[in-house]
Amino acid sequence: MEIGQARALVTGAASGLGYRFALELAGAGAMVAAVDIDGEGLRRLGREAAALPGRVETLVGDVSDEAAVKGFVREAGERLGAVDVLVNNAAVLMDGLLVAEEDGWIRRLPTAQWRKVLDVNLTGQFLVAREVAAAMLEGRVADGVIVNLSSLARSGNAGQSVYGASKAALDSATRTWALELAPHGIRVASIAPGVIQTPILDNISGEARAALLAGIPLGRFGDPREVWLALRFILECGFFTGRVLEVDGGAQM
Repeated sequence: MEIGQARALVTGAASGLGYRFALELAGAGAMVAAVDIDGEGLRRLGREAAALPGRVETLVGDVSDEAAVKGFVREAGERLGAVDVLVNNAAVLMDGLLVAEEDGWIRRLPTAQWRKVLDVNLTGQFLVAREVAAAMLEGRVADGVIVNLSSLARSGNAGQSVYGASKAALDSATRTWALELAPHGIRVASIAPGVIQTPILDNISGEARAALLAGIPLGRFGDPREVWLALRFILECGFFTGRVLEVDGGAQM
């Protein structure tokens, strides 16, 4: 796929990696529909992208709302002419131990928190992938690509049982969708970033940051552009599908 000819829908585009993906795609000449629930973040993205060679259209929408997903996928197709790339990036991070003892009582991971993370990180990814894949089939898209954003937490990490579960399930779905959609010329893959220097990392204490850094053989956190390079590889390499590409500085070795 030629990046400059891509018509991409990017979810979770108002901040973090999604913001970077939208800018990099537009910088390479692609047309981008950027989706998020954060309207202010999208307006900031639109202003920054205005001078780029490509085009960024912003759409406010909640990936966990089925009607909203159908609406913004349809609108993205209308604005871009069609969608041949999905960057399924939207996610929430709400960590917590399954149970913890605090001042003599046992605190339990709230069911509402469990459901919220799964609603966005798994059901939301499913809804967007389903609607985009259906639109690709209806539009006879010859070279479609769906890229899901996973995480190293899929292998298990203390305090991230629900986040890790959502990402592990998404990886399984990635392989299944790749098998199902290959006959239609649609590739599906995942990227599993390690610890990347995004605003989320800024909220972690110095001690916790040091512990994270100690687990990375390359001795540094990743840069968002390095995850973009992984996305670019998947988009441009037409023989890559059904796999998870880890960008983690060697943390999984």
